[in-house]
Amino acid sequence: MRITNKPILLVEDDQVDTMTVIRALKDIHVTNPLVRQENGEDALNYLRDSNNEKPCIILLDLNMPIMNGVEFLQVLKHDDLLKSIPVVVLTTSEEQQDKVNSFNLGVAGYMAKPVDYRQFVEVMRSIDTYWTISEMP
Repeated sequence: MRITNKPILLVEDDQVDTMTVIRALKDIHVTNPLVRQENGEDALNYLRDSNNEKPCIILLDLNMPIMNGVEFLQVLKHDDLLKSIPVVVLTTSEEQQDKVNSFNLGVAGYMAKPVDYRQFVEVMRSIDTYWTISEMP
């Protein structure tokens, strides 16, 4: 049973990447509202605001100003109210250590941002498929 009304939280500072995510979600007919925050600090403030609905999934860039993705994960995964939200890292980072750190911090997935748009749509489709079949707690 897909949770269609819950927002998707995109934590991404790059406007072009944001537009690409929006376009890809539209292309695969994902109708969830997309909420974008530009860095980890803003995302945590959003998540901790009880007026905001908790997202069904967080799409997280690692390379951001103020608070990067790994720092965000360190806080998120130690917060009892937030740690169960699945996080998929979407990054241009080739750093093996980033991948290790992300999985150590309990991410649901780690995907390199493909440069090719069609590949990117397939990445988004695989995230969508995963989160359609995974049961939310």
